[in-house]
Amino acid sequence: MKNLVIYPSLLTGTVQIPSSKSMGHREIICASLSKGRSIVDNISISKDILATCSGLRSLGAKIEEIPSRYPKRKAFLIEGNDGKIKLENNRIFCKESGSTLRFLIPIGILSGEKIIFEGEGKLTERPLDPYFEIFKEKNIDYKTFNEIKNLPLEIDGKLKSGEYSLVGDVSSQFISGLLFALPLLEGDSVLKITTKLESASYIDLTLKSLSKYGIKIENKNHKEYIIEGNQKYKNLDSVVEGDYSQGAFWLVAGGLNPQSESIISEGLDLDSLQGDKKILEILERMGVKLKIEKNKIESFGSKSFSTIIDASDCPDIIPILTVLASLSEGVTKIINAKRLRIKECDRLNAIATELNKLGADIEELEDGLIIKGKEFLQGGEVSCWNDHRIAMSLAVASIKCKDKIILHGAECVEKSYPEFWNDFVNLGGKIEEI
Repeated sequence: MKNLVIYPSLLTGTVQIPSSKSMGHREIICASLSKGRSIVDNISISKDILATCSGLRSLGAKIEEIPSRYPKRKAFLIEGNDGKIKLENNRIFCKESGSTLRFLIPIGILSGEKIIFEGEGKLTERPLDPYFEIFKEKNIDYKTFNEIKNLPLEIDGKLKSGEYSLVGDVSSQFISGLLFALPLLEGDSVLKITTKLESASYIDLTLKSLSKYGIKIENKNHKEYIIEGNQKYKNLDSVVEGDYSQGAFWLVAGGLNPQSESIISEGLDLDSLQGDKKILEILERMGVKLKIEKNKIESFGSKSFSTIIDASDCPDIIPILTVLASLSEGVTKIINAKRLRIKECDRLNAIATELNKLGADIEELEDGLIIKGKEFLQGGEVSCWNDHRIAMSLAVASIKCKDKIILHGAECVEKSYPEFWNDFVNLGGKIEEI
């Protein structure tokens, strides 16, 4: 386990934001289902992305890592399987990546062969019930091997075209998984959403990727999706956009600086459909000064104020916004955040517990948080809960601590942002491994 001492320090300078992990997963999947060669460039390598690549290789795609045109990035040369799923390996190891698991399950069972999905950490306990309901309805055999855990999961059956119903309030990943697979079936399909849809922006990202690779889906106000069968993914060369969920850490860090000091975040697309782009509107509402130019956003040290934050469409940025709220004047409320309890950890409990250890004043509710802001935090000893977003949020909180932070489990950032600690130091952060 990697434990760090983080000393309070000013962070300033320029940082290149990692590419969007959400779009990386989606574009690699689309390219892998196409016929012919594609290049997906500007990929930030993380454990989650590598898990998706490994799974797609098992489903018949050929994926080779090649040099990128962009500094500190990689590109993938992908020879797709033309949507014809033939298992090279019937065991798909998803590590801790929920996207890998939920996206690849419907694609994997296009093969009609017995397939086993495995994982580790909290992924083994994360919900799969929406798929289990479909398996029962469509007579697809499946079994788990543990009363508490959903993985390993063995599936023996084949996806068929027709009408599908899914809840929309557990995870949008189930919907995306079916949207990738259903266009490849012989007949037409309809996917109906039976509850309120949360994280609609993630479905928009999926639909954007599918359209880019030649797949047509009729979206009826996110309540119903009409999917023509016998479609073909086209191959192409593509560049993945920057990630607002990762950029959020540096945008908030800039806002916590002394006034006039700033951090410039480069590589964020102002026309992005990412739900986490909402960070810009929330920061401005809280009084953080931003200077926005094409692909470049500068956040300045500012006096910030409380607000109400609806987490339903931007759950990934809630931990870092909780840090900002803890250091903002007034009482901030985070609402509609219950789904954060079923992420890599219970993120509501984790961020409230650890920031309170540092001297914050946070009350935990069933579906949100009430945060009474303070001018400074004290410092102390905290845990990452094996969650990359908790680790990075606590690191940013150190800017306004009076004393050092001892952070346990700092290696978990490798799940999504392996370069985080290097970028932290390059911006002026002071850390020491113990």
